[in-house]
Amino acid sequence: MSEFDDQSLLTTPSVEVRDVCCQGRCRHKTPEECASVTQMVFPYRGAYVRHMGRDDAVAEASQVLFFNAGEGYRVSHPIEGGDASLVLVVDETLLRELAPESLLRDDAPLAFRRQRLRIDSRTQVLVALLRHSLHQNIAEPLEAESLALTLAQRALGPRTTHAAAASTGRQRLVDRAKLVLASDLARRWTLAEIAAEVGGSPVYLTQVFRQVEGMPLYRYQLRLRLARALDLLAQYDDLTALGLELGFSSHSHFSAAFRDAYSRSPSSFRQSALRR
Repeated sequence: MSEFDDQSLLTTPSVEVRDVCCQGRCRHKTPEECASVTQMVFPYRGAYVRHMGRDDAVAEASQVLFFNAGEGYRVSHPIEGGDASLVLVVDETLLRELAPESLLRDDAPLAFRRQRLRIDSRTQVLVALLRHSLHQNIAEPLEAESLALTLAQRALGPRTTHAAAASTGRQRLVDRAKLVLASDLARRWTLAEIAAEVGGSPVYLTQVFRQVEGMPLYRYQLRLRLARALDLLAQYDDLTALGLELGFSSHSHFSAAFRDAYSRSPSSFRQSALRR
């Protein structure tokens, strides 16, 4: 079985959308590689780590990662289960219109200054809508292009993104906690258990995580579970079973959390994404 499954979902002069799944069998850093064009990468399942020199970034469903053309990086998969990402390539002229100047480097070709940004729940919904509608072949090219550009604009918008401002040590502590939570989404972790896994005190971890991510640990875990629900909704007719599998205590708990995050019920989202 190949390590990668790279499926093209849409190719037009304005945008390209691909669905990339990785088996995640390599626990250590891979040999250096680089993207041929600048890409916006939206992880939606699992987690991996992208290494650029001394800068490591955990790729998971609350982030968009920027892969600049010609910029070397390595990848490792510290947790089992593999990962999947929606990859978006926007025409350079259009991307320069969409991206705030503060996010772009001054030199050519187009490149982002940061390795990642945190995205909001609405952006996660756009990722899922675009992916599901293209897989189900229910979005015509014009609709899909519009949705892809809206996704890029939302992901880059100053009101809907968050760039961590923390020391390297604090960022690494937070990233270790992210990997712990991603390793078992359904587990009802305690703060003491997570702190023991990452090697820090519960109080310090709580303070640092909120500072770096802009949200408490429990809400971050909830976001991960709900992002996984967005991924899996097309495969489940029984939404109660899906909620229980992801660690929610009941269907009402799952439905209320989903509605609070995405302003619609799970069944409503499934109907809009799959039109069934």
